[in-house]
Amino acid sequence: METVIPPGGRISGTRLAVMLGTWRRGGSRQGAVDLAAAIEMQVLDGQLPLGTRLPAERELADSLGTSRTLIGAALDKLRDDGLVASRRGAGSWITSPGTGTLETSLPHGHDLIDFNRAAPVATAGLTHAVDMARRSLGDHLGDHGYSERGLLVLRERIAQRYTARGLPTTPSQVMITNGAHHAFVLALRMLVGPGDRVLVDQPTYPNALEAIRAAHAITVPVALDAMGGQGWDIAGIEAALRQSAPRLAYLVVDFQNPTGLRMAAEGREQLAKALIRARTPVVVDETMVDLDLEGDPMDGPPPLGAFAGDLAITVGSASKSFWGGLRLGWIRASEELLGRLVSARFAVDLGSPVFEQLVLAELFSDADALLSKRREDIRGMRDALVGALKLYCPDWTFAVPPGGLSLWCHLPEPMSTRLAVAAVNHGVQITPGSRFSVHGGLERWVRLPFSRPPDLLLEAVRRLSAAAASVRGAGTFDMPVT
Repeated sequence: METVIPPGGRISGTRLAVMLGTWRRGGSRQGAVDLAAAIEMQVLDGQLPLGTRLPAERELADSLGTSRTLIGAALDKLRDDGLVASRRGAGSWITSPGTGTLETSLPHGHDLIDFNRAAPVATAGLTHAVDMARRSLGDHLGDHGYSERGLLVLRERIAQRYTARGLPTTPSQVMITNGAHHAFVLALRMLVGPGDRVLVDQPTYPNALEAIRAAHAITVPVALDAMGGQGWDIAGIEAALRQSAPRLAYLVVDFQNPTGLRMAAEGREQLAKALIRARTPVVVDETMVDLDLEGDPMDGPPPLGAFAGDLAITVGSASKSFWGGLRLGWIRASEELLGRLVSARFAVDLGSPVFEQLVLAELFSDADALLSKRREDIRGMRDALVGALKLYCPDWTFAVPPGGLSLWCHLPEPMSTRLAVAAVNHGVQITPGSRFSVHGGLERWVRLPFSRPPDLLLEAVRRLSAAAASVRGAGTFDMPVT
């Protein structure tokens, strides 16, 4: 029976080449297998959704710098595995996996360990907060339930935390959103148009890069020094602001994703001065700010907004602090900008759910105790991952981050994409370094989240070391018994 072409966008050869990174490690025949595996990984990782139309063989061959014969052989394998369907005159597209599914590629008896998401389980105290919120829900049932700015009680508690950290804030400067990423997209849609430039860290949060691409804006990366020093190249940021005149900047200065770096107060002051001189607004992503593993985040450096004033649009989230399932975040900005954001929001959604806001307000009522326990648990997971890497991957290097949820590991050779492909066959899913880059590359880097139980982290790294050995051509080797 003929396969029906599902609706979907087309990916260019150039974009697909960036996504695939450094995928090739053998001769022409092995190269086709490697290319097919790299494309399969992007499908399983959700980066190539069902229905995505692939570039023509000639275009893809030119973009990858290889032969059409190799491209054809790779597509043949993907068709055999049920990941790609083709029809003469219509091209090729991603379809439902058949025999080449993720499950059948795993070692027998092993479950897949997800090393993609830096997201811990729900915090202790969530069930109690739900019970308390249920009691207060009745007070809101006589209302229509729509609140484009969010419940006052929640905005008050968020404003109090900003004020305690050194950024005086009123509830009228806070708007509740459906996560920090939603908050960023709202600001991006309002402030940036097609062809405008957006300055970012490199490496940075992949979904932020995708949002910038979706807005048809141009991303201007400034490299971070992940292994030492200040981390942020303030002089490089100043140069990029002068030369590129970006309409917006997107920065993570508290436990940056993926490096875990935190900018010191002096750096924030210098950065703010550069942004003010350039009159460039900045979205400051504070998703990780509560996960200070070396101290109390309330005693940390003031928010960037304390230095940059109304140019700073600070976004936060409940996802890492309490639970991703709440799907709540917020924007802290000037009242004038928030008024514009509220008007722009109606084109996207009509507000955040009331019950979840009541739950989050309850969590914030006892935030210090809950977050202290949260940090203690995550600190143990971080230390477990550090120990596992020293045991199984002693030639990988990294700086132990003072907070956040991940290690940014430097590999002994450029193999991040190949490692991600091989890791699936060893029962581990990881995200290659190229996903954190504007234009690909970063093949010597990989992000490893420490948001899983210590025993699972140890097993994941054990499997990952075996995958790394296979990629480097060392075969398997004896592992320490633990």
